[in-house]
Amino acid sequence: MQWQDQAIILGVKRLGETSVIAEVMTHDRGRCLGLVRAGRSRTMQPVLQPGNHVEVTWRARLDEHLGEFRVEPVRLRAARLMETATAVYGVQAMASLLRLLPERDPHPHLYNALDVILDNLHEPIDAGELFVRFELAVLNDLGFGLDLAECAATGVREDLVYVSPKSGRAVSRAAGAPWADKMLTLPAFLAVGNGRAADAEGLAAAFRLSGFFLHRHVYEPRGIDIGATRHGFVQAALKALEGVALPAEAHQPQILST
Repeated sequence: MQWQDQAIILGVKRLGETSVIAEVMTHDRGRCLGLVRAGRSRTMQPVLQPGNHVEVTWRARLDEHLGEFRVEPVRLRAARLMETATAVYGVQAMASLLRLLPERDPHPHLYNALDVILDNLHEPIDAGELFVRFELAVLNDLGFGLDLAECAATGVREDLVYVSPKSGRAVSRAAGAPWADKMLTLPAFLAVGNGRAADAEGLAAAFRLSGFFLHRHVYEPRGIDIGATRHGFVQAALKALEGVALPAEAHQPQILST
């Protein structure tokens, strides 16, 4: 059996003296693993760095076998991803998120989003916002998507400032006022139709929001920790936004559907 696809390197594990098992996110087949012979060679090591865009050809006798990858470079951006803390932590944190998905389960929109975000992780204004939208998209694909379009209590679509920790649905200011101390904050930039960019306060609230639901629905039931790489990215993204002046209205990246 054989197939060929566009892929992004998520990580590698050493196998023997010269080979590695590469983990990639492909466009059509989701997260896949494959053996790369001579993957530790001087030629292949720079290619098999996390974040690089490659073309993989997978071969195996049976579909359920691990299989073997032939890897060709398409866009090597790993060196650039080492230049900032947001990029260093971000590529690792997104790989960890994708490992929550079943192997060989197609998620082409997440592949496309990952490809775009990797090109923007070094931009302090965009990196945090794009990352938290990626987290919400992964939550959605795992079956725990948030409904931020209208108030859960009244159905209104304006002045949505809270999210119910029980239902994961947006709540308006008026409807949520009696329980404000128990609600999660809905940052303005995440409200549907809002064109504002994230500021430091809004981004911190967004990280608390996505982190709450990731922990409750995904990490805690599986008995795993949310991870040091996410914490490192959150701290780097918030630090990068300190003192950055943002316009009242700014272009909001629209690459993910939550």
